[in-house]
Amino acid sequence: ASDVYKRQIRGHGSMSMPDKDWPKRLLSWFDANKRDLPWRESKPRNPYHVWVSEIMLQQTRTEAVKPYYESWMARFPTIKDLADADEQDVLHQWQGLGYYSRARNLHKAAREMEEKYGSEMPDTADEVRALPGIGDYTAGAILSIAFGKKEPAVDGNVLRVYARLYGIEDDVLKTAGRKKIRTLCEETIPERAGDFNEALMDLGANVCIPKRPRCSMCPLSSYCLALKEGREEELPVRGKKQPPKEFYAACAICIMDGKVLLHKRPATGMLASMWEFPMVLSEKADTAADELSHFLHGKLEGPVWKYKHVFTHRIWYMNAYMAENITVPEGEYKYFSPEEYKEIPLAGPHARLAAFAEKLISDF
Repeated sequence: ASDVYKRQIRGHGSMSMPDKDWPKRLLSWFDANKRDLPWRESKPRNPYHVWVSEIMLQQTRTEAVKPYYESWMARFPTIKDLADADEQDVLHQWQGLGYYSRARNLHKAAREMEEKYGSEMPDTADEVRALPGIGDYTAGAILSIAFGKKEPAVDGNVLRVYARLYGIEDDVLKTAGRKKIRTLCEETIPERAGDFNEALMDLGANVCIPKRPRCSMCPLSSYCLALKEGREEELPVRGKKQPPKEFYAACAICIMDGKVLLHKRPATGMLASMWEFPMVLSEKADTAADELSHFLHGKLEGPVWKYKHVFTHRIWYMNAYMAENITVPEGEYKYFSPEEYKEIPLAGPHARLAAFAEKLISDF
């Protein structure tokens, strides 16, 4: 084992290191067990398909991504089609996936590629990493899968697999732990770099899962130091995350002539440029409703609808009220019919409220 390998393990005495032949075993397993995914269909792999799928898969389950990916490709089949689209169309196509900055960055990057690279994905590490919304992981995935370059793609699955395989005790969410695993990835990545990175993703997604890993199914079980020590459920080490902040959201359903009042959020910040029902956020439920009533200069009745929406770092406890005799605030407020608001990007949980409001409109 190299000095780098030896430095990865602490307190294992004379225990042998994982054999360097394990990548071959993993690739053989991948050839027989790879997942059937729509973005893996083209041969050779289309860089645009790899890019979009990897962005969609961030913070989102694979099964949930499949229909969105297929719908996206039907609407924007090429980088140029995406670059030439209107931002509102892009956000509407993304609606339901959440983390809308991903869609805006896809759009910005497509326009940058149209301007600089003739609507083609560049194939150098520096150029790919310089595009909006593309970090080390996504760049590694694109460069290895689409262009065959020996670049690691270190995501949560890869961190978990390597931490168990090499018995790494560092916190994988901290810089030192991530750097250690990236170094191991760089030393072990074979010529079939793209297949290797996808094999690690598939192994982490289906076998080397976070809780109760399926070690009896794992092609690397004979190499795994965590399994040999009985620590497969202890590793990887992950520091505790801060609990999400909680907010109360008071929303107004203002109906006039078969339409509801909506507000377009600012062009920057959370849920930027998305449409929402008039809303006030507060740390107290009563305060939110009082502030909303004061803001609209109207009377609120209800709540008639309640919903809890969980973001990554915050939770919204939403209450919707029927609002009467309001004054429409200054800014980007507009009345929409159900047919009209189905064609615009609605912010996060406001799409659920819109579906509820549609029933009220029909009875109003």
